[in-house]
Amino acid sequence: MHFLARIPQRLSTPVFDRMPTAIRYIKVIAKDSLPRRVAKAVRIPNFPESNHPLVKSVSHHSDQQLLTLCQRYPDEGKYFTAIFCRYSPIVFTLIGHSARSPVQADYLFAITWRQIFHAIGELDLRGPSVPGMENFNLQNWIINMTALCINQAELPPVESIHYSLQEASPPLWCYVQQALDLLPPIERLVTLMTQTFHWSEARISAYLQAEGESFSPDQIKNAIQTGCQRLQAFLPADIRAIYLGQDISNLEQESEFDLPSFL
Repeated sequence: MHFLARIPQRLSTPVFDRMPTAIRYIKVIAKDSLPRRVAKAVRIPNFPESNHPLVKSVSHHSDQQLLTLCQRYPDEGKYFTAIFCRYSPIVFTLIGHSARSPVQADYLFAITWRQIFHAIGELDLRGPSVPGMENFNLQNWIINMTALCINQAELPPVESIHYSLQEASPPLWCYVQQALDLLPPIERLVTLMTQTFHWSEARISAYLQAEGESFSPDQIKNAIQTGCQRLQAFLPADIRAIYLGQDISNLEQESEFDLPSFL
């Protein structure tokens, strides 16, 4: 299972809420990132989920309301997706000006939103009485989280990145990873191997035997089927509707599902 160690670990999640930090970061990008060259244009990707009825149904909420709803209803993904749609242009622009290649930019964009996804759950939203939250502003906080990720992330070389922004929008990526964490270890391992790396049951069985674990190809096949079924079940119903086209009124419906690449 050594390849799992290559999955990026979550970065630390301190809360940054001071506007000067965001301003300094933007100035650094403008002044230092592209010396002696005209700043490159960043083409913002189109994210179809912004037009999904479930996302549009909550897009009228304020930032504070969306954050509160994210924490109050963790089994619903539309609130985080609405935050993503609202602020993805800012995040992508900042990252696009700092990344060395489009592939690394897409990957850093995804892991930045994964960091934001986990950090939102740790925010204390009780109001001005909470130290450090007196002047909290979501846009400034997201800019600072983006700066933190740009400065701390150790990106793999382009040839080692298999993530595709077109195949897996960051909210789907976040919720799939969360669902993977809920799978039993063997189901998680074989699901990753077959869906991400396209290994056959025989190859997975041989690999595990070499690692001292005895599983027949038939056992691997059963584990893959069970793992994929549980993975879908662990995804929020609205995320399945937004990204997989599942009818939210029919929770028993099965849909074709390819696991987004993680490395």
